[in-house]
Amino acid sequence: MSVNYIQADGIAVPADAPRAKPQRNVAEAMLRGMMCRCPACGKGKLFNGFLTVSPACSACGTELHHHRADDAPPYFTITIVGHIIIPAMLAVEFMYRPEIWIHMSLWLTLTVILSLGFLRPVKGALVGLQWALYMHGFDPDADDDLPVQMPGAEAAASPR
Repeated sequence: MSVNYIQADGIAVPADAPRAKPQRNVAEAMLRGMMCRCPACGKGKLFNGFLTVSPACSACGTELHHHRADDAPPYFTITIVGHIIIPAMLAVEFMYRPEIWIHMSLWLTLTVILSLGFLRPVKGALVGLQWALYMHGFDPDADDDLPVQMPGAEAAASPR
């Protein structure tokens, strides 16, 4: 049994050994994602709809469909908006003591507006983070990380 070797930086390594991937700038990729642009080139649009990520970048062709943002964007959006609204609400209450209907109309409206305003940039930043760190399908050397179906699950799922 013979092993093929290749020369990498003056060191002989097995040909089938995993190769080091080029380092990607995490901050730049997240910033591009926040601007709703492709994390790879910064030119193509990241989103097709309000939150639907494009399957691939129209400018550079980078595949984006394998992102797995899931519940992280709403979670971070709630955290950010909460850290803005709660101190502001407390400050207004202590300084002016407005009626409850003023609180309700002001803070509910502001919460909805801020949530919708932050959700898309936060999701874009998370997709940029996943791309920069080679997470999920963004790693060309990794196998698909889709969930493996349990044996016999297809029989249980089909109607009889």
